Amino acid sequence: MTSQWYDADAGPLVRPYAMTGGRTKPGPSNVRFDLIALVVVDEDPPGRAEEDLLGPEHRALLSLCRAETQSVAELAADADLPVGVVRVLLGDLLESGFVRVSRPVPPAQLPDERILREVIDGLRAL
Repeated sequence: MTSQWYDADAGPLVRPYAMTGGRTKPGPSNVRFDLIALVVVDEDPPGRAEEDLLGPEHRALLSLCRAETQSVAELAADADLPVGVVRVLLGDLLESGFVRVSRPVPPAQLPDERILREVIDGLRAL
């Protein structure tokens, strides 16, 4: 028998938990990657020998990061992997020193509602 038992519509044969070794959180430090956090390849990454020890998904993310700085969400879309898997894999790459992650800037603190009401009342008085 030479017939294939799967086709392209079946999706990937490797399940997400197998790519991450069953882990659901990135690294022992439990770093949280926001979807808009930017990932860039470190300027002084480990040697080629360490990179050869990485899995194919890790190497795919590294090659995407080498092409251009991308957010976690963009990496997940380009690699065609679930965001949770990408977060775990990026945690591995971050701890190994292959990538750096710039955290998104926190939103500015909103002004007090009382001040906004006074401004609105002042504008109405004009």
